[in-house]
Amino acid sequence: MWVLGPYKSVVLVLFLLRQNPVQEAAAELFGISQARVSRRWSMLLTVVEKVLNRHVPDPAEASAGRIVLIDGTLVPTWDRASEGTSMFSGKHRDTGLNLQVAATLVGDLLAVSAPVPGSRHDTFAWRQSHFPGAFADRDKLGDLGYVGTGIRTGRRKLPGRERTAGDKIANQSINTLCAAVERAIAHLKDWKVLATKKGW
Repeated sequence: MWVLGPYKSVVLVLFLLRQNPVQEAAAELFGISQARVSRRWSMLLTVVEKVLNRHVPDPAEASAGRIVLIDGTLVPTWDRASEGTSMFSGKHRDTGLNLQVAATLVGDLLAVSAPVPGSRHDTFAWRQSHFPGAFADRDKLGDLGYVGTGIRTGRRKLPGRERTAGDKIANQSINTLCAAVERAIAHLKDWKVLATKKGW
């Protein structure tokens, strides 16, 4: 620990999370060996998680008096043979984990769910998460992937019929509002560990 000191060791772990480099690159930047980078990661990641967990707001309290926007995103992972096809998302044509993200109308992040395999639909991921309970009394908006969940969505086009002018306006309005949750997801994925496959 004392080669870097506690402060720089924590900075190293946060750097690995933020930029997701290969450990050899991190070792060169911090002037230590790759083995030492690996040991710091293993030693401090759970410590950082425990410290930060104390500061995670309760979703129900954070969303009080607000409309909640919901969307899912895929966190890419390597294709592990032991997982079979459960990690493969047909929608994204990639392997990963499905996270549900809740945000406000201005794009502030409210909560992120625990991951489910990438092959699972947003509806399944929503129902498996703590979100239905946390946001039970909130007005919620989402895309058409959430039809039937109690979340307000646009209207599907009926087979053999065109959408009415009212449906088109309603769908456009909901899509415009839901753009804010896309911004929250983009900001969340500034942490490259959630946006790129692990380099190590």
